[in-house]
Amino acid sequence: MKAYWFEKAGEAADVLQSGEMPQAEPGPDEVTVRMICSAVNPTDVKRRETGRELGRFDRIIPNNDGSGIIEAVGVNVDPARIGGRVWIFGAQAMRPHGTAAEYCTLPARLARPLSDNQSFADGACLGVPAVTASHGIFADGPMEGKTILITGGSGRVGRYAVQMAHLAGATVIATAGTAEKVAEIKDLGADHALNYKSDNIVHAVKEVTSGKGVDRILDVAFGANIMDAPELVRDNGVIASYSSDGMPRPEIPFTALMYKNVLIRPFAIFGLQQKAQAAAFAHVEGLLNESRLRHKVGHEFAFDEMIAANEAIAKGDAGGVCLVRIADE
Repeated sequence: MKAYWFEKAGEAADVLQSGEMPQAEPGPDEVTVRMICSAVNPTDVKRRETGRELGRFDRIIPNNDGSGIIEAVGVNVDPARIGGRVWIFGAQAMRPHGTAAEYCTLPARLARPLSDNQSFADGACLGVPAVTASHGIFADGPMEGKTILITGGSGRVGRYAVQMAHLAGATVIATAGTAEKVAEIKDLGADHALNYKSDNIVHAVKEVTSGKGVDRILDVAFGANIMDAPELVRDNGVIASYSSDGMPRPEIPFTALMYKNVLIRPFAIFGLQQKAQAAAFAHVEGLLNESRLRHKVGHEFAFDEMIAANEAIAKGDAGGVCLVRIADE
């Protein structure tokens, strides 16, 4: 099969290689998917640039998410799944074989049924962003009647988070960095869309919540925002965060958060217990079946443009998922 891979850490143009390699047969509890679309997201770029898993694997096919059609199944997997349309979650996390290839063999539970009302491009957008949004919002219970602050509301995770929280009956406060993006998150369902570069977020949150603060925060930049958190979150509230790239070792206003009994939940979805992952999968699929989620492809690339797709993500100018079209449907 045709595939891309890397054997050392570095920039895409320096380390990504392409060519032919053997197609893996599905083992017990696995399926082989003929790939239609592969998605490139920031987590894929970080894995390659840092080489975080090269100590375990000599060669890695990148990319966690994508979509395709199941072509073969292993022992313990219902043969009726052959021919099924699927969206893929976390194919490369802690594994050497991601979706940047004509075929991807992975655990059957990570190849999720893609409803007929969703395109393969839609399915490839889901994976890491949608599952992160779902777990970050709902890990601590229902959101109906509660208020949530979602930072980075126009990002890949943020877009899904705004929609999910709104659909769950929450009052949604979300932030973005330009007037255009603020309008976008308002359109997605944010009750209060703020520009974090020009608006006073603390003042706005206090005004919306009558000074009490929000029930939950879903944060894309924990280190940059944590010092304001005591004024943003109410007593016994929750701060869930899936990223702190700019400040990987942040200071925390411990005493102020302690006296408010605030729960801080940093999380990485790849390491969640299977029960928690399954809950997020079910939630996402329920919304898909009812056509209630909107997706955003930033750019679409041909299979031979995989390096360009990675570079678009690395530059931060993709504006959505970078979709790589591997095959026709």
